[in-house]
Amino acid sequence: MLVVRPAGPADLDSLMELAVLSGRGFTSLPEDEATLLNRLTLSEASFTGAIAPREAWYTLMLEDGETGRIEGLCGVRAAVGVARPHFSFRVMTLAQFSSAIGTRFDHQALVLVNECAGWTEVGSLYLRPERRSGGAGSLLARSRYMLIGVERTRFSETVMAELRGYFAPDGTCPFWEGVAVKFFQLPFDEADHMVMSTDGQFILDLAPRHPIYVELIPEAAQEAIGRVHVEGRAARAMLEHEGFRSSGLIDIFDGGPTYSAPRDTITTIQRTIALPLVQGDPADAPELLVSTASVSDFRAVRARVRIEDGAAVLDAAAIDALRLKPGETVRVRQ
Repeated sequence: MLVVRPAGPADLDSLMELAVLSGRGFTSLPEDEATLLNRLTLSEASFTGAIAPREAWYTLMLEDGETGRIEGLCGVRAAVGVARPHFSFRVMTLAQFSSAIGTRFDHQALVLVNECAGWTEVGSLYLRPERRSGGAGSLLARSRYMLIGVERTRFSETVMAELRGYFAPDGTCPFWEGVAVKFFQLPFDEADHMVMSTDGQFILDLAPRHPIYVELIPEAAQEAIGRVHVEGRAARAMLEHEGFRSSGLIDIFDGGPTYSAPRDTITTIQRTIALPLVQGDPADAPELLVSTASVSDFRAVRARVRIEDGAAVLDAAAIDALRLKPGETVRVRQ
């Protein structure tokens, strides 16, 4: 059985392996052991409540309960843009009119903004390629909303997700090459690594302060604005199914879109109920997403659940995977 559970420093080797597999442009998963260890240490402190709620960054691992192998990960940052700005480009339409010639011009422009400050971010969704079927992706992605729903006040009223931007078949990033590199004068991989391994001061120092007219940038970069990486299309579909929509913001490095949703309208949060747990035979009941009702002991599985007499009936294997006992509370996504 696949189990979603909190990540900690003991997961460093597995996380490093996933970072290598994830490829270029996966900013939150750099191939750097020190950075990943810091993230895992922060995750452990977040789940145990050792840090302030707004500073928390929860990392979740998808583990095969039989083999112990880590099959994927995801994360929830309680609030972005608090300790340092979280910059994006907003795609805006600027209107200009000339009374002398009676002509109006509408220009698209990229404007640097810090609109996401304080928002909760769901991200870092990555699965081994061989696990991208059979419901593993859905379990992993929705576990983030199950976690948020356990104790909503830990999180912002707005939830965002940044999708990896488009990369050409030759491995280049058209938006970076056509726009961002002109301001940062660094190779993409180096700048991407610095986002996670430094305080981001270089972005504050070098990011453009004035609107960039889209008509003036290369066509390949224009076409990459808001375009999703081929490996991010399934993630976008899952976000849309949960009620997320494009916010009109894009990443300043790769041009990938930012999606957002009001926290309390997210489908999984709305459709999840808390029930007492009963051990029994769920028979041919449907498979549902089930989690614990605790942040510190958060675990989630997909299992057959029979809802009967106001209780959730699960078999012994599912109860063991959740590390619960009959009579305790579970949260079930209907």
